[in-house]
Amino acid sequence: MSKQEAGCCAPLPEDPLAAVQAAELSMMFKALGDPVRLRLLSMIASGPEAGVCVCELTPAFELSQPTISHHLKLLRQAGLVDCERRGTWVYYWVRPETTDRMAAVLSSVGERRAVTA
Repeated sequence: MSKQEAGCCAPLPEDPLAAVQAAELSMMFKALGDPVRLRLLSMIASGPEAGVCVCELTPAFELSQPTISHHLKLLRQAGLVDCERRGTWVYYWVRPETTDRMAAVLSSVGERRAVTA
């Protein structure tokens, strides 16, 4: 007889996150797994709504401009930021629909933990 059959453990709730959603979100979280990209996202999020120029981001790091551009490309591919070329510069801004989705997932985990505590 298993523990669950014996009544010591409550059955797990249904999986609230579908496999497709988990795959999409894991790309976003993976992109943020690098400290440079996490800092870049934070800097962009704290910037003006019109966007932050890559020329403002690069001096904050001891990395080359091409390396910063590579990190920004990965954030863009993960759907966390978007960009627009204005003249010779590229401006970046956070995609709130994506970051809101990530926040909702993390918040729901916290809420479930609080209910079971």
